[in-house]
Amino acid sequence: MGVNNSKRLAAKCSFLSKDEQVIVSQSFRLVSKNSEKIKEDDLVKLWGPQMDSRLMQYITNYLFGRATNRQQTVEFEKFAEMYVFCIRGTVDERLQVLLKCLGKNDIADPFDVTYILVKEFVESIVSTFMKIQKISNTKQYQSWISRGSFSSPQNVQKFAESLTHELAINTQTITESDLSKWIGSCTILGILLQHVFNHLYHITHKEKEKDKDKSQGTAYYSPDETHEISICDREKNLIPFCRGLDLIPSYPSLLDLNQLVFINANLPAKYRYEWRFLFSSEIHGESFSTLIGRIINQGPSVLIIEDKNGYMFGGFAPVSWNLSPKWVGDDSSFLFTLTPKMRIFPSTGYNDHYQYLNLNQQTMPNGMCMGGQFDYCGLWLNSEYGLGHTSESCTTYKGYTQMSYQKEFNFSHLEVWGLENPAASEDDDGTKVGSILDNVEQQSFLEMAGRTIHSDGMREPPPE
Repeated sequence: MGVNNSKRLAAKCSFLSKDEQVIVSQSFRLVSKNSEKIKEDDLVKLWGPQMDSRLMQYITNYLFGRATNRQQTVEFEKFAEMYVFCIRGTVDERLQVLLKCLGKNDIADPFDVTYILVKEFVESIVSTFMKIQKISNTKQYQSWISRGSFSSPQNVQKFAESLTHELAINTQTITESDLSKWIGSCTILGILLQHVFNHLYHITHKEKEKDKDKSQGTAYYSPDETHEISICDREKNLIPFCRGLDLIPSYPSLLDLNQLVFINANLPAKYRYEWRFLFSSEIHGESFSTLIGRIINQGPSVLIIEDKNGYMFGGFAPVSWNLSPKWVGDDSSFLFTLTPKMRIFPSTGYNDHYQYLNLNQQTMPNGMCMGGQFDYCGLWLNSEYGLGHTSESCTTYKGYTQMSYQKEFNFSHLEVWGLENPAASEDDDGTKVGSILDNVEQQSFLEMAGRTIHSDGMREPPPE
């Protein structure tokens, strides 16, 4: 199929935008070797090395059918349909993709989709997403890999289970209605599909090396071309830049890449672009005063804790931590667990007890809290460093369950990451909150805690 014929064919697919016509027609010409149809072997040869083998089987089920309905080739319209349905499809269209990938080629087929089948499909998407990160080797990916993060098969499975666990209540067949509701609510799966299929349809051959490796069927991908532009925008980015570790080259990362993506994908979109290192007990020592000295006035943040029984959990704090007897924060706050299961506990809206931080007070609790009420917190870190508790229930966060192994716990590791530059922010009364150098009350708090304000008199000039 020549270039002009490919464009004319693409133009006949009314469901393709002009940009999509270019993308899909170029991909079709590559896979079909400029013919009018794609052979299954050619597709597997090109796309197979880019993905989990299970997803390759699901895709061929969708395009070529199964068993007696198996076709030898696929035409342009079907190839284009899969791209559109996965990139920007409606709930019904994505349900159609799921069912056909699982082998339901005929509406008349008995509907016997089980939880295990759906979970394995999602697992193949997560696994492929992680594989694509390694192939693409973006700067974001490198910023974490260079710090020791990696993707373990166990956490791929946990990530997939976290996205599908709502369906697990049906131990037998899942109804079509349940699947539709799940697809409509599982936005993270939609983002993962976009990443995966944008990558597959943007695969290009390097002309100088194509002939050299033609016999091996090697597919080349250039991360500097259109793929990077199309999916790595700030709002849809799932792997953020890792910042603030330039002077700590041997820092041992606590997070697996799946855990990182799990947390980041649940953040408000504007905070997914980069994570800025603020505190680690392994680097800065086990001191509560050091902790608060490094996180005050640093903007939104993520706390990650590992207790001495190996349970990992934490929370997203949407506003700067500040020493105060008041609760602060908003309903974008959430708590989460990473081990033994990945779970998100979003705000219920029942109360506004999102963040509390206080120190050296006789009439108020001294420590850090997220959710619930004093003595019954969703997450409490005592000012006596290393001690904390998570309650059995918490009215502030939906679906909450005790996050630590024991209600009262000792933790072995604590990390805090900032999510934006610590520019001056507005306090509850609308006044600007800038550096701690401007806040006499918080300076006195830190001085009582034994922390010296070393940066006094060394203020950086304000931005122009």
